[in-house]
This record gives sequence, structure tokens and C-alpha cells, in this order.
Amino acid sequence: MLAPRTWILLGALNGLLAVAAGAFGAHGLEGRIPAADLAAFRTAASYQMYHALALLAVAWRAEASVARTSVNVAGWLFLSGILLFCGSLYVLGVTASRALVGFTPLGGLAFIAGWAALSWSAIGTGK
Repeated sequence: MLAPRTWILLGALNGLLAVAAGAFGAHGLEGRIPAADLAAFRTAASYQMYHALALLAVAWRAEASVARTSVNVAGWLFLSGILLFCGSLYVLGVTASRALVGFTPLGGLAFIAGWAALSWSAIGTGK
């Protein structure tokens, strides 16, 4: 189990990376890649930011909760989703390679499962 401060660090780093990716997409990729690929890249940056904030919620719940197992599961699922969903779309945007887009829906499922685990941490009474 990760300590709340580790979740804060991971959330903050992902927020930083999301802002940097968004700026890169807006200033470095616009006009250089097809519009659909740029839209996918922007979607990745948005979802990374949403889930950076979700990691901060994980830190908050981990600090306050006796249901730490489900909170930590939520955090790991959010990180997995960032890697799979956002990562595959970033690769698509930068390289135009569709080799990793099969991972995109798996990342989306990880995000959904992460939100379910975070919800469970709020309503569950145990681990």
C-alpha cells in the first residue's frame, strides 16, 4: 500500500505531465499531424489531467479511510489507465502508429474500475 503522500506525488507529477503534453499538442503538433490524431492526443492530455486529480482524491481517501485497500486499488487502476489509455493515444499522436491503440480500451476499463473502487472505498466499511 502506498502512503497518501506518494499518491499526492503521483497525482502532481501526472498533472505536470498532462499540462506539458497539452502544451506540446497545442504548440508542437498542431498543423503537423492529422486533425484526428491531434484530437486523440488532446483527449489523452485531458484524461491524464482528470485522473491526476483522481489520484489526489485517492490520497485524500487514503489519509481518511479505513478502507485503504480499495483506495489503493483505485490508485493503481488510475495509474494503469493513464499508462494504457493516455500512453497509447500519445504514441498515436506523435508517431501516427496505430500499433498500441488496442490498449486504449483497456485503459478506459481501468479508469472505470478505478472510479468503482474509489466509490467502494466511500461506501465500504472494511478493506
